Amino acid sequence: MAITRLGGANAISGTIPQGNIANASLGAVTALPAGVGGKVLQLVTSTTSTTVSVTGSAVTDTGLTANITPSATSSKIAIFANISSVLKFGADMNIDINLLRDSSIISSFCQDLADTGNSDYFSIGNQGVSFLDTPSSTSALTYKVNFSKSSGSGTARVQQSSGMSTMILMEISG
Repeated sequence: MAITRLGGANAISGTIPQGNIANASLGAVTALPAGVGGKVLQLVTSTTSTTVSVTGSAVTDTGLTANITPSATSSKIAIFANISSVLKFGADMNIDINLLRDSSIISSFCQDLADTGNSDYFSIGNQGVSFLDTPSSTSALTYKVNFSKSSGSGTARVQQSSGMSTMILMEISG
């Protein structure tokens, strides 16, 4: 473990030999200091880079999905999702992007995304959400992101040119 102490003329740096760190004492940590919150019980990640398009008004899955089974009903699930390379082809349109738990929308993090007002290809960029869910469940949960066009014609796409979308789920003790 590297160590550095900043302090002008008193600055020190170096490495603590591994034998001087008691892994048993690190493993014995059972709680965070007061006010910091619960501890992370599990972490799940998911990625996709498959381009998905929608031309009509149908709600379409982006392909970004992750499953987690909370260990207690008091647990919270922290969700961090980023949809890459959102763009439009063709006419004016509005694009809606939603985060779902199972089949219920829990966050609409990109509703009626502004449009350029022209009929050319337009890259909107990445869209992300951070959300803290309280599912009160110990059953398997599926989190996913879907999108649709709420108005206009043309084609909306996500993960254009194999852009990488990501999702991180963290179970936090309650």
